[in-house]
Amino acid sequence: VQLQASGGGLVQAGGSLRLSCAASGSFFSIVAMRWYRQAPGTQRELVATADDSGGAYYADSVKGRFTIARDNAKNTVDLQMNSLKPEDTAVYYCNADVRTDRYSPRSFNYWGQGTQVTVSS
Repeated sequence: VQLQASGGGLVQAGGSLRLSCAASGSFFSIVAMRWYRQAPGTQRELVATADDSGGAYYADSVKGRFTIARDNAKNTVDLQMNSLKPEDTAVYYCNADVRTDRYSPRSFNYWGQGTQVTVSS
């Protein structure tokens, strides 16, 4: 299973960016898809989660500004980021829990490569 993230870049404070992540490879289903971020010198933090029941969950720091959206048919997850702040600057990572076997409930966790988001003040 491979996760390919795209969409990072440089934007001014108050602007918007949209990140996308596509899962590929051989698997049965994706249980949850997430976006994490890591700023220099900090721990990686969970930004948003989209589960397989349509639920979406956000870190308090991004509630009301970021929206996570899955397309189960395409095995993709997007993160729409609005009203960006300099403190949103980080490398953003796509993450997913994936079931590889239809006969087993066990899921495996995968990471995509990071994509840099820089918000200038």
